[in-house]
Amino acid sequence: MDGRAHLTFGFPRMHKEPGERRDFLPELVTLVADLGCDVAVEGGIGADMGYTDQDYTSRSPWVRITDEATCYRQDVVAVLRAPIGKFDRMHRGAILLAMLHFPTRPARVRHLEILGIDAISLDTIVDDEGRRMVVNSKAVAWNGLEAAFETLERTWPGLTSPGREPVRVTIMGAGEIGKHAVEAATKYGNAERSELLTRRGLPGVEVLTIGRNLTCDEDYLSDRLRVTDVLVDATQRHDPSVPLVRNRCLALLPTHAVICDLVVDPYLLEADPPTVRGIEGIPQGNLDRYIFDVDDPAWDELPPGVPTTERRSVVSCYSWPGVHAEGCMELYGKQLAPLLEALVGRGGMEHVRPDGSFHERALYRGSLRAWLSPEPIQILVEA
Repeated sequence: MDGRAHLTFGFPRMHKEPGERRDFLPELVTLVADLGCDVAVEGGIGADMGYTDQDYTSRSPWVRITDEATCYRQDVVAVLRAPIGKFDRMHRGAILLAMLHFPTRPARVRHLEILGIDAISLDTIVDDEGRRMVVNSKAVAWNGLEAAFETLERTWPGLTSPGREPVRVTIMGAGEIGKHAVEAATKYGNAERSELLTRRGLPGVEVLTIGRNLTCDEDYLSDRLRVTDVLVDATQRHDPSVPLVRNRCLALLPTHAVICDLVVDPYLLEADPPTVRGIEGIPQGNLDRYIFDVDDPAWDELPPGVPTTERRSVVSCYSWPGVHAEGCMELYGKQLAPLLEALVGRGGMEHVRPDGSFHERALYRGSLRAWLSPEPIQILVEA
């Protein structure tokens, strides 16, 4: 329309597992419309968080309700998780904003490149110091540790018994998520449980954080595993083709121990190089199912060749922040707002400069253009 910005935006729903309730909220959609863009949103967006279509359209005449296919035909498509199987619905040169995980999804990268999609991976957008800008690290850590301690209460009745020793938590990884995991672990995963156990006069939680030098030292790690009640993976591996903890080492953990997987890398054994889990042989969960006991059928559904002989209870969720959906999307919306302003202001990725403004530089670092560049920008990204 006359006077409107060149770019059009589509906000489709994710259509993932039923437990995945997240969609971008009306505030972010309205912001894009107020920047001068025509916006198409899929009917029913936000419904699982209690929003109606009118909540989206009542704030701007430039927001219209439409179907999924129309959303994917826009110049910019924004959807939180990677829309697997829907990339080819977008036109060549369109911009896709999603959590695309370039480092551990080489086949996805190649597919996007072949289709000519100008992708921006939200998880790879970082500032000048290498810190992620679209991330809910606190929710990853706290939601994961909350599930871990809920599980530990079942596997270890002694958790609430007088006279026990301190709970011992080992956190692998000292990045942003690892730092939040330390605080969450000291509080038993949530404040209510912490207050209850403290009132009972029980010892607290001993938290040990180890970095790459020690996670790679099998002798040291073996000694630590023997006294670990909760083992947390919050690492960002340089080489995702090699596990940090071999499956055989899980036998060293106490039988009641719980593994808390905050990274949730996939098994991509056919990729070159392959991607494996940081802790070998554990299941990968989602928002429908993220607690796995040792006899859960999920262990036997892992790819052939992945050793699963040694088992401990596991909590693992591809989308830990989604456990509390609305608060998560409020945060993502605030983090995305200035980035979308920069993208619209530049008229698309073809005008985003790697040496431009602060938010331009961040967008470029998160782009497929930067990832495929023969001289990629060096960034440090935490899981």
